[in-house]
Amino acid sequence: MKIQGMTDTTETRSRMPLGLAQRGYTGVIQHLAAKQADSALSDVELESRLIELGFVEGARVEILHEGLVGRDPIAVRVDSITIAVRRREAMAIIVA
Repeated sequence: MKIQGMTDTTETRSRMPLGLAQRGYTGVIQHLAAKQADSALSDVELESRLIELGFVEGARVEILHEGLVGRDPIAVRVDSITIAVRRREAMAIIVA
């Protein structure tokens, strides 16, 4: 139920891993949780890689495209750049 005059902000939206989102989803990165991802990289390596790619707290994200096989990888716009990431690695990116 929405209260009249209340908008859908990141404070009212539920948090979820970006890896669960579908094409067209837009949100804001809340934090990284590398331990939640099933990646071949260590937690430290994965978190460093995501930060280097621009997945930082407060960045706006939008899922632009999904791969044909298993909807993987996904093309994600992070602020003004577009990056392809595997869904299992996107599970470490918590968005709202």
